[in-house]
Amino acid sequence: MTTDTAATPAERPYLPGMGHDRLLGLYDPLTRLLRVPAAHRTLIDQVDLRPGERVLEVGCGTGNLALAVKRRRPDVTVVGLDPDPRALARAARKSRRAGVAVQWERGFAEQLPCEDGSFDHVLSALMFHHLEPDGRRQMLSEVRRVLRPGGSLHLIDFGGGGGGGHAHGPLARLSRRSHRLQDNFGDRIPTLMTEAGLADAAETGHATTRAGRLATYRATRP
Repeated sequence: MTTDTAATPAERPYLPGMGHDRLLGLYDPLTRLLRVPAAHRTLIDQVDLRPGERVLEVGCGTGNLALAVKRRRPDVTVVGLDPDPRALARAARKSRRAGVAVQWERGFAEQLPCEDGSFDHVLSALMFHHLEPDGRRQMLSEVRRVLRPGGSLHLIDFGGGGGGGHAHGPLARLSRRSHRLQDNFGDRIPTLMTEAGLADAAETGHATTRAGRLATYRATRP
């Protein structure tokens, strides 16, 4: 993995995982409350991980999914990438305490600081809705670029075929009002994957949570 410092300038804007730096300490408790670890396990279950493979998580936040992958399969190389240096610092502390070797890199989904064809799998969890429409297209094109032929993308986010879902409660209603989520429902995400040159793009499952409908997706690089 090569880091292009010009692609990640300190002044480039990004949306923190909790929407504001001051709320970062609430990120892990909130994800546990919303049962995000179970969603992470579901996503990992659909990845055919093999010894020696390289896995990239785009938008790793505080590192929970990347650490879960490495704990399950110590024989793969895991790289976690995020634009938020504070979240990466927290992820690095967690991995040191756990004795789990994950490589943490600062970078943006729309311009991945990775060589062509350098990963077997790319994962992303609850990050896609943070991107504006052009950023989503750029991310998926970048994912295709960094995947080896036959490599796979595995993504989980709010949305899917439920047309907005039927989850109730304040978090669910808030998620449906977010402008970044309006384009997530129906078959929009598989369509964007296909337009980016990925193959066999499909929704693979869903779950209803307090925050709304979570859908999992899979696609491959031809």
